[in-house]
Amino acid sequence: MGKNISEKTLQDLEFLTVLQHVATHCISGLGKEKVLEIRPIANRKTLFKELYLVNEYLSSFQNDNRVPNHGFDDITDSVKRVAIENSFIETEAFLKVAKTSLTVNEQIVFFKKFQIIFPTFFELTQKIEFTTYINDEIKQIIEISGEVKNNASPGLNQIRKDINAIRGKISASFSSALSKAIAAGYLDDIKETVVDNQRVLAVMAMHRRKVEGSMLGSSKSGGIVYIAPQATLAYSREYQNLIYEEKQEVIKILRDLATTIRPFVTLLEDYLNFLAHLDMIGAKAKYAHQHQGVLPKITSSKKIFFKNAYHPILWKKNKENKIDTVSQSITLHEKQQIIVISGPNAGGKSITLKTIGLLQVMLQSGILIPVDERSESYIFDTILTDIGDNQSIENQLSTYSYRLKNMRYFLKKCDENTLFLIDEFGTGTDPELGGALAEIFLEEFYHKKAFGIITTHYSNLKVLANELENVTNANMQFDEHSLEPLYKLFIGQAGSSFTFEVAQKNGIPFGLINRAKKRVETEKIRLDKTISKLQQERNRLQKNSENFEKQHSKEVEYLENLKQKEQKIQEKLEGFQELYDNNQKMLSFGRKMNEFLNKFFQTNNKKELLASLNKWVSDERVKHLKKNPEKPKTVSQKRQAIIQKKRQEEIIQLVENEVLKKVVKVREEKINEENKIAKEKENYNFKINDRVRIIDSNTVGTIDKIDKKTVTINYGIFTTKTSLEKLELVEKAK
Repeated sequence: MGKNISEKTLQDLEFLTVLQHVATHCISGLGKEKVLEIRPIANRKTLFKELYLVNEYLSSFQNDNRVPNHGFDDITDSVKRVAIENSFIETEAFLKVAKTSLTVNEQIVFFKKFQIIFPTFFELTQKIEFTTYINDEIKQIIEISGEVKNNASPGLNQIRKDINAIRGKISASFSSALSKAIAAGYLDDIKETVVDNQRVLAVMAMHRRKVEGSMLGSSKSGGIVYIAPQATLAYSREYQNLIYEEKQEVIKILRDLATTIRPFVTLLEDYLNFLAHLDMIGAKAKYAHQHQGVLPKITSSKKIFFKNAYHPILWKKNKENKIDTVSQSITLHEKQQIIVISGPNAGGKSITLKTIGLLQVMLQSGILIPVDERSESYIFDTILTDIGDNQSIENQLSTYSYRLKNMRYFLKKCDENTLFLIDEFGTGTDPELGGALAEIFLEEFYHKKAFGIITTHYSNLKVLANELENVTNANMQFDEHSLEPLYKLFIGQAGSSFTFEVAQKNGIPFGLINRAKKRVETEKIRLDKTISKLQQERNRLQKNSENFEKQHSKEVEYLENLKQKEQKIQEKLEGFQELYDNNQKMLSFGRKMNEFLNKFFQTNNKKELLASLNKWVSDERVKHLKKNPEKPKTVSQKRQAIIQKKRQEEIIQLVENEVLKKVVKVREEKINEENKIAKEKENYNFKINDRVRIIDSNTVGTIDKIDKKTVTINYGIFTTKTSLEKLELVEKAK
């Protein structure tokens, strides 16, 4: 932690509460411990790296490349035990070690694969050794279920074979004794049961001496005794010996496995630190995602620009109570070095001051902050706070004495890389004397070029803020009619305390308020009234400005809608025009067919009809092929097409050579003719009843109306509007 950001500052700004909120997003106990230990980072390189890590993790929520699951068990104690010579840990603990190694390896592989998206994570994971040795060695010895594998050693394999064999003998001998006892009628209805993990015969008490074996108990009534058959007892003793040997062999195997893993103890500690750090980064990112936190631009020049900033604790509380939180925008720079905020109590002065301080401390601790993404900030060496009633009973100090000790500390630590935040500056003693001393302190901070925010009710500090070049007054807005705070900060003007108005709202009798007014200096009341009127006027202007902006946005939206409608209408008209052209073509075909049929009805000559029809179809086909020539399909057709193309090219070349001499003259004549026609068209004034067409259109219509440059064209079925520049004359009106 930076030595000049004290625990007291963090407590004043409720930073530890933020850490508790961040910790709820952790997935491990070690991660929570790391979060609660977060403090401002003094080293800028380390701070930037931490901020980039959180920002990259946050970005994974918006893309398809989510960070793989990094949940892990706390294996700290297991690692410490493995580090001790000739020690071992249980199989479950070994499996947790293997899982930890596997989880870290997955992270290393993932960030290497997506190093372009997560460059800082890639750089971080490249410092961690990638090895599958730990996982492979453990999985080679231990099953996923936690059992040591049979082939872990030749000795264990043989012991387990012997155990299985002796179990078979125990089962066979017990079955034989059971059959004999059943045949002799010595057993109760239940026949057998289990006592101390051993199968026993349920013998009726009257026959207990007739069954050879060891009696291990009896029923509550005493009517049944439980006897282990003599034949199984010898095998059972051998079985217990083998079980003991198995346990000793397993311990030996686990001890050898611990010896194999021991050289990797330091690496396992690094793995734990990495996963705990990753859990902390993930918790910060999830917290930022919940609070709409972003990474503002970090500037090299001294500047704070927090746009639409929220106090995260207040935002969370208001959200739970379904209350809207008012955002604040504030700027500090070389020309606005210190801001003096004034205004009524409960108007939001202190929360605004705390918001700036808390967000700055969060940012300098590697936590993204709830501001607009266009916000900017500088990294300060020192952050000083004097907030709240700090009366010290333990040290027998009054509030003012405590605050004076704070001011002494401020004066000692304050420099050009300091951000200071002082709530209710100068209070706790005689207003005139305290105000005078507060002026001197403010001038000292100003001359040391420190950045800061101060809240006050003192008029002399408001006046001083106006006199000092780079100090600015500000106020928390207040509705003078409802006497309710608006919680909005306004930079550039001091605020009235609304002392008498607030007293009246809170039920203080009007007569008492008037008596109080008479006791106050006339000039003081006049100043307060003037400030109050200025605030009222500003509020009125601000409301008008907001109304104008709303009206302007509505007009822009209305114009946009009109443009969209006009575009849709134009598209429909073009569609109608195309449909009309197609209909005209179909009518032309229909008239032609009608002509053929009428002629046929008059002459009754089928041959002539077919000949005329074939000729007309051939002509139409030729026209169609000219526009849409058929592509050759077979090899011979393609060859023929190539030959024909060459012939055509030769003919064209001959024609070009012959015509080339005439081209220049023809072109000149054509250009002259075109210029003449263009000049006539340019000078031609369109008249009503002129037959015209729209350029690039085949359909001809008649001008119905001319309104300046807009023309209405009648196509018979429908009308349309266009501009004069888009028209082409077909025939002048008669």
